[in-house]
Amino acid sequence: MAHPLQALRDAMAEYHIDAYLIPTADFHGSEYVGAHFACREYVSGFTGSAGTLLVFANWAGLWTDGRYFLQAEEELKGSDIRLMKQGQPGVPTIEKFLRGSLQPGQTLGFDGRCVDARTGRRYHRLVRQLGAKLNHQLDLVGEIWTQRPPLSARPAWLLEEKYAGVSRREKLGQIRAALTAEGQDVLLLTALEDIAWLLNLRGDDLPHYPVVLGYLALTREGCTLFANPTVFSPQDVDALEADGVSLRPYEGFAGYLGRLTPDQHVQLDMRRVSTSLLTAIPSEVKVTDRPDPTEKAKAVKNPVEIENMRRAHLADGIALTRFMYWLKTQAAGETVTELAAAARLEEFRQEAPLYLQPSFDPILAAGDHSAVVHYSPTPASDRPIGTRGFLLADTGGHYYTGTTDCTRTYAVGPLTPEQKTHYTAVLRGNLALAQMVFPAGCPGSSLDLAARQPLWQLGLDFNHGTGHGVGYLLSVHEGPQRIHWRPSGPQTALAPGMITSDEPGLYFDGAYGIRLENLLLCVEKDTTPFGRFLGFETLTLTPFDLDAVCPEEMSVQERQWLNDYHARVRAALAPHLPPAEAAWLQTATRPI
Repeated sequence: MAHPLQALRDAMAEYHIDAYLIPTADFHGSEYVGAHFACREYVSGFTGSAGTLLVFANWAGLWTDGRYFLQAEEELKGSDIRLMKQGQPGVPTIEKFLRGSLQPGQTLGFDGRCVDARTGRRYHRLVRQLGAKLNHQLDLVGEIWTQRPPLSARPAWLLEEKYAGVSRREKLGQIRAALTAEGQDVLLLTALEDIAWLLNLRGDDLPHYPVVLGYLALTREGCTLFANPTVFSPQDVDALEADGVSLRPYEGFAGYLGRLTPDQHVQLDMRRVSTSLLTAIPSEVKVTDRPDPTEKAKAVKNPVEIENMRRAHLADGIALTRFMYWLKTQAAGETVTELAAAARLEEFRQEAPLYLQPSFDPILAAGDHSAVVHYSPTPASDRPIGTRGFLLADTGGHYYTGTTDCTRTYAVGPLTPEQKTHYTAVLRGNLALAQMVFPAGCPGSSLDLAARQPLWQLGLDFNHGTGHGVGYLLSVHEGPQRIHWRPSGPQTALAPGMITSDEPGLYFDGAYGIRLENLLLCVEKDTTPFGRFLGFETLTLTPFDLDAVCPEEMSVQERQWLNDYHARVRAALAPHLPPAEAAWLQTATRPI
């Protein structure tokens, strides 16, 4: 059997395709994709969660971001696929590369079901300018992948209002009112997390992403969910119908779009709707491209969700702190590997009654593995955590009460003075961002300086964002807000109720990495004659490792921030820990 890359090139020749594009995507623009959609991984062998493969007859390149440079270099070894490091000097974007490589008369191909409509239009303009052609109706990987997994069909379930905070009927009314106010007749939703939020619907169709494969059409009169009907219980179908939601087969959505009429005003988000779905809408139908109204509504958590998220972080903090105790007192001297450590942490989380599953693949990275931003241990890469240096643990959980994401870097043995200086600089950035007070309307890009300044002062930096939004029992990476000093696309102001990560880091290839992450709830701070001011409440509750801290490199104010945070951790967690662990926590959170 031919290697997948060669098999793809053979199929390209058969269909007269000169360049074929394979993004990391499904039919819904999801960040994480199910096994059926792992096309880029199947052809390239690269397993990271972000990247795009571009294949020519005699050249292939994989574009990915700074989180995956080291991982991609390792996984692409032995192939003729070139790593294209996004954002690095001298590395062109995919479009710029195509502009210099695609010749007049040649054809660019991709599966239009997996490329969003906005990107698809850019490619269409590009090939037109080059005198080339575009074919977005070819699933060439499907042609060559003989053992391709089927579409997921895991059971769906409805999230109770005591967790969701707002009923499905009320959410539908809220979004329908917004639709009507904009003079629109039909809202098309294809983003799985937005559909899940709107309908208080959850499932298991994507890894670590509790959603159901489906599409949704909301009109002024009704609501239709296009999904596999076999994954719903009769009781859930009745509950949906009682709130005005009709269930239709997943495959029927394109046909529904084809039946839209010229007198209907249709709203959709071309960042999320696929190229194929957009072209299924008759050309005479009036289409408005606008961000899904569910996006920001979902990002601003309601009071019940906020209180539940506090409960989730208490449960998560107990698990993380018990893991730290185990790591410091019981794992020492044992041959504990990265996978064994990950399994032990998962056991602690599973003791919480409302815990469901990890919110992403756990990152337990020892030694130089910690320099790989999104390294996740496998049986082939697993190694002992050792008795020197750092163990980086970036993990999270889905609970009925919300979603968590926390990173701690632990000293598993002696550290060098330089390692302590680096850890302390990252910690200072984390604490500084959490203390920010800022005017309403301020985007995350304006706050990133606080987290990076201690590193910049040392001539250091990290090559990833500082903060991402977090969903409620949905995606652990949720927009539209983010914290990054080099934003891409429109910026979203932080608003009370939004939950955003605070995760500065520092990485030295082949040596070690450090990252420290808490989740922050945006809250009201004050209103003065100069305006309305916002700030943060730190939700995450687990100690930073004082064994790695240089107190003399922190200001008096920074030490007070750390001591205040540790006092909160101690007060919240000690009553829930066994006596020996509670006693240990007193020392682990001692004032410095």
